[in-house]
Amino acid sequence: MTRVALKVEVPIASFRKSRAREYIETYPVPPPSTVYGMLLSLIGEVDRYKHCGVKLAIALLSEPEKSTVIRSIHRFKTKNICDPKNNKPDYQELLTNIEFVVWVDTGVDTAKPNLVQRLQQAFTNPTSVHRFGGLCLGESRDLVNDITLLPENYCAESMRWLIRDEYGLLTLPYWVDHVGSRGTRWLRYEIQECQVFQPPELSWTLVQSD
Repeated sequence: MTRVALKVEVPIASFRKSRAREYIETYPVPPPSTVYGMLLSLIGEVDRYKHCGVKLAIALLSEPEKSTVIRSIHRFKTKNICDPKNNKPDYQELLTNIEFVVWVDTGVDTAKPNLVQRLQQAFTNPTSVHRFGGLCLGESRDLVNDITLLPENYCAESMRWLIRDEYGLLTLPYWVDHVGSRGTRWLRYEIQECQVFQPPELSWTLVQSD
């Protein structure tokens, strides 16, 4: 099998817009880069280059509610990490009741075993996975409540697909450079509702660093 489908449920999360500063806005959907990171965490892989070449397709099952909270944000203005100048209160947007399905396709992932095989193994033999920490979708606070292996032809009553569109209004990262931002890679998307048993061709995002 070269493809798996996973249903993911997250009670609360925030997908910080890359250019957000004082007011921390959230993307309305989890970016492909965030979902890829969660999948690596699920199988206990710490090398994010390991499965470059895999393809992801994301479909929302819910329409998350957005709210705004005030929280302490860490921004290092001085070298002393204990300096109170490094912490300040700021507003952050949160999403609640996040449910989506991610299809994972081997694509050109040449690792042995590849990501699809490792995900299948994680569900059939959980004791084979060696990992640490909670399973999160983004920030360590944003814990995944449930993740379920689905039939490949899964179709819900309502699915809103993340579709690649060069004229789309939603710009999301599929690869993030954590040292600066020069290496971050983006694609433009639209969210479209449609009922299909297989991910549409334009729903696939190839995860790669260049």
